[in-house]
Order: sequence, then C-alpha cells, then structure tokens
Amino acid sequence: MGILSRTSYIIRSKVNSLLDRAEDPGQQLDYSYEQLQDELQNVKQGIADLTTQKKRLEIQKRRLEENVERHNEQARQAVEQDRDDLARRALEKKKQKMNQIESLERQVDDLEGQQDQLIQQKDQLQRQIEEFRTRKETMKARHDAAEASVKVNEAMTGAGGEVEDISRQIQRAEQQTEEMEARAAALDELRESGAIDSSLSDTSELDRELEQLSTDSAVDHELETLKSEMGEGTGSETNEDVDLEDLEVEANESEVDAELKELKEEK
Repeated sequence: MGILSRTSYIIRSKVNSLLDRAEDPGQQLDYSYEQLQDELQNVKQGIADLTTQKKRLEIQKRRLEENVERHNEQARQAVEQDRDDLARRALEKKKQKMNQIESLERQVDDLEGQQDQLIQQKDQLQRQIEEFRTRKETMKARHDAAEASVKVNEAMTGAGGEVEDISRQIQRAEQQTEEMEARAAALDELRESGAIDSSLSDTSELDRELEQLSTDSAVDHELETLKSEMGEGTGSETNEDVDLEDLEVEANESEVDAELKELKEEK
C-alpha cells in the first residue's frame, strides 16, 4: 500500500467516523475538507524535503567530481616527476571518489524516482480533493434544502409545537366568540320579551297590563264617540262615500308625489 493509498484510507475512516456522529453534516464536511488540505500540504512538504535532499546529494557529487579531476591532475604531475608512488596514491583517491560518486548517483536516481512518484500522488490527491469539494458543496446544498423542506412541511401540517399552540388559541377564540354571540342573542330576546325591563324598572308586569287595559278602554270610548258624531251628521251616505274616495285619491296622489321625489333623489 503506497503513501497515497494509506492516506486516503485514513482520511476515509476519519470522515466516516465524523459523519456518523455529526449533528451538522455541512460543518463536518468542511472539517473533512480542511483535513484533506492538511494532508495535501504534508505531501507537498514531503516532496520539498525530498527535493532538498536530492539537491544536497547533487552538490556533494559535483564536489567529488572536482576532487576526481584534481586527483587525476596530481597523478599526471607525479608521473612527470617520476614519482610513481605519489601517482599511485592520487589514483587510489581518485578511485575512492569515483566509487562515492557512483553511490551518490544511485541515491539521486532513487530520490528522483520517489520524487516523481510523490508528485503523481500529489496530483492525484489534488484531483480527489477537488472532487470532494464539489460533492461537499452539493451535499451541503441538498442538506440545507431538505432541512428547509422539513421545516415548511412541519409548519403546513401543524407538526411543530408552535403551530399546534396557535391552532388551540384559534379554537379557544372561536369558542369564546360563539359563547359571546349566544349570550348577546339571549339578552336581546329577554329584552324584547320585557323580562329585563321588568327587573330594571319599578313598574311590574301587572301594572303594565292594567295600563294597557286602560289605554284600550279609552280608545274604544273615543271610537264610540266618533261613531255617534258621524251618525248625527247631515251628510248622506253618498257624500260619505265621495269623501272616502277623495281621501283615497289624496292618498294616492301623496304616494305618487313620494315616489316622484325618490326618483329625483336617485337621479
């Protein structure tokens, strides 16, 4: 399992563990995205450290190559001076430096291979992070939309506690209003029947009945008097009929005038 594979496995495990106990998926997804960014920074830092180490080996290699040239020149000078012993020592040092150079070259090649691999893994991790970021934003949008939908449905169906309280208040208000309307209707009925007036005034029901009888008697007496006066009159029955017709005509004219007045007012 490579570095990137191990990193991805660890990150997935952390993400799943966090999401399982998350109360707000959006915040947890943002946190996971930050963790991935941190992992990417670690990979980049590893590449930078590897590159630095490779540069140091390359510098050391160049110094050894310079020593090889110097030892080679020393061997030539020793040969020119017939100092084979010095020439041999110079060539031995040259050989040692060349062996070191070969070792450094192998190390540099290994570091370059690791560097190329890390760069590829870094690029792959960046792509995965970008894909995760896109999915993260999509999931957050879906979660927010679902949460808003739940709140709206709770409000419309009365599932929320506040809506239930409001519904109960409306029912109580309707009940109190109906009771008040019924009481007002009952009071009107009692007032019209005279029950309330009897309890509020000093006049009893018996007094009102006696007063009504007295009024009826007075009206009857006045009617008899009017009949007597009309019976003693000099006018004939024909005149009485004419007078009645005149009265009816006058009444009709009055009705016509009233109707004409109404038409004028409407106009």
